[in-house]
Amino acid sequence: MVAGLEIRPLAPGEIAAALDELAALRIAVFRAYPYLYEGSAEYERTYLRAYAESPEATVVLVRDGDRAVGAATAAPMEDHADAFAAPLLAAGHRLEEIYYCGESVLLPDYRGRGIGHVFFDQREARARALGRRFSAFCAVVRPPDHPARPLDHRPLDPFWEARGY
Repeated sequence: MVAGLEIRPLAPGEIAAALDELAALRIAVFRAYPYLYEGSAEYERTYLRAYAESPEATVVLVRDGDRAVGAATAAPMEDHADAFAAPLLAAGHRLEEIYYCGESVLLPDYRGRGIGHVFFDQREARARALGRRFSAFCAVVRPPDHPARPLDHRPLDPFWEARGY
């Protein structure tokens, strides 16, 4: 637990019930730099449904009282979108060895409290429990001089590197 927040993986039957909250979080967080994404609730629910349908998926939800303020997702690579798997297959990896860490979304007021580490700890533990040898994730990379880049932007590379990625 992080100071007054509830952080827990959802049981498989709870994921479907949380799709609207997860969709709203993705839209809110991914609207900002570096993502610059304008999503729709309908698209998000469709995309996120794959986690509800995968029996080995992980969704970690962060609540502040009744409000969802963050979430992290993961699933076996073969249960995720083919577009994410294609580069791994092309590089000679076996999908059944990879646990795909999807999104980590956290509202700005909740960042810097160690929640990102909890997200990775829980997903990596689930990957190990499932016998997965590797975890993978994607990131949006923009040029350093991108016109939408805020002056106070802090890339996540140091965080990922400190975790061994």
